[in-house]
Amino acid sequence: MSDEFYRMKRLPPYVIAEVNAMRAQARAGGEDIIDLGMGNPDLPPPDHVIAKLVEVAQKPGAHGYSQSRGIPGLRRAQANYYGRRFGVEVDPESEVVVTMGSKEGLASLATAITAPGDVVLAPNPSYPIHTFGFIIAGATIRAVPTTPDEHYFESLDRALAFTVPRPSVLVVNYPSNPTAETVDLAFYERLVAWARENQVWVISDLAYSELYYDGKPTVSILQVPGARDVAVEFTSLSKTYSMAGWRIGFAVGNRKLIAAMTRVKSYLDYGAFTPVQAAACAALNGPQDIVEKNRQLYHKRRDVLVESFARAGWDVPAPRASMFAWAPLPPALAHLGSLEFSKQLLSHAKVAVAPGVGYGENGEGFVRIALVENEQRLRQAARNVKRYLQSMGVNVPGKAAG
Repeated sequence: MSDEFYRMKRLPPYVIAEVNAMRAQARAGGEDIIDLGMGNPDLPPPDHVIAKLVEVAQKPGAHGYSQSRGIPGLRRAQANYYGRRFGVEVDPESEVVVTMGSKEGLASLATAITAPGDVVLAPNPSYPIHTFGFIIAGATIRAVPTTPDEHYFESLDRALAFTVPRPSVLVVNYPSNPTAETVDLAFYERLVAWARENQVWVISDLAYSELYYDGKPTVSILQVPGARDVAVEFTSLSKTYSMAGWRIGFAVGNRKLIAAMTRVKSYLDYGAFTPVQAAACAALNGPQDIVEKNRQLYHKRRDVLVESFARAGWDVPAPRASMFAWAPLPPALAHLGSLEFSKQLLSHAKVAVAPGVGYGENGEGFVRIALVENEQRLRQAARNVKRYLQSMGVNVPGKAAG
């Protein structure tokens, strides 16, 4: 009996798990670790959302199987969200499906539309499911850049010209996880035209749709006329309403892709627990002040992180969106590589970050820093980082961090 399972052989060791294991061991030993590694919101959902969950959970009929594609009210709520936020009208019956988080949705869609040997264009660095969802389904990945400039479109054209078989799917993710890059509507207009001309499906991950800063709202690919001919887009309640553990997301867009994904899901799951879906309706349909409140809070944390880390001797570029900063290693320590640097930062500064190499080879030289601790803890992290940098012989500003 062989234990060389086909899909297991296609999955490399999860690099970020090394740092996660070290963090868990340190905490088990009683150490105070400032965890800026995982994008796990530290804020609670709105009170009325929790109240709706409790209300519906108390109903005797709410505990049976739910609907795999989502209850009708939740699909309508998501359609209404697209209407008021992006000015896009979608049909909740044929163009919306509820997923158990964007991650599950992306994996289910990959299973539905990918054949072994297909070539998928995916960003590098990228959130792991953008590549490994398709690798698990049997596809081959060809990397494209994340930076949305002329070089990006040149890379797409080269991929079409020199890849066999011809790529059939392109994954995009803006605001990007991990790089926090953003795009404007002109970028999506050009991308949709390219995809329609070359008959390539586009899968857009818009999980950070509401975490934008400096007064520049994010845009949706579905705002482009004709986008639904080629594109489907994923969103999530995880960061917008601090509902990460509730596992509610959506796919919206092209009817063929939605139908294929819905059919696969019908074999795999019965959908999220009905009270959770009802509470998700309350989040989307209810007061939206929490969205602006969370945005302002993450904005403030971003500013505190950038300012305090700079005074500690580590220049971190200010992200324009998302809940992450994508930080180049301090130049004097770049030779360590992102994994070793992350391990040392955890061991010596008691600060956990995610090594950039865990998001693809082009992530080497960077770490991802999550804005999931309060301002006081971020300043404490900066003080710890300063002491670590000094211990490594790095020249830092004389003024105390924080």
